[in-house]
Amino acid sequence: MMRWLSLRINSFRYAFRGFGLLFKGQINICIHIVAAVLAVGLGFIFRITQGEWLAVILSIVAVIAAEAFNTSIEKLTDIVSPEFNREAGKVKDIAAAAVLIISLGALVVGTVVFLPLILNLF
Repeated sequence: MMRWLSLRINSFRYAFRGFGLLFKGQINICIHIVAAVLAVGLGFIFRITQGEWLAVILSIVAVIAAEAFNTSIEKLTDIVSPEFNREAGKVKDIAAAAVLIISLGALVVGTVVFLPLILNLF
């Protein structure tokens, strides 16, 4: 039982270390966090509904997770292929495209949730 608990605690430790590594040298994650803080702030200001909160939170989580996957794929690709390799570059480009797709989806969610509320101010 203690070994199982120790392994679970270590898995969380590794995950939090990975979260820290994600922020080191990754400007894109900082941009995503700023956008997330802005979205959460707007959510409180406009008192969005529970369903809207769900959409906003899931969008934030998806974008941050996609960025984490992208970063890990890029780092693994650099290890496997440290010299220039056109195919390795394609792998990195596809991973970056996944982040772009999810980010654009989050932008659509933000637009659908917040644009009508902002327009109602005028």
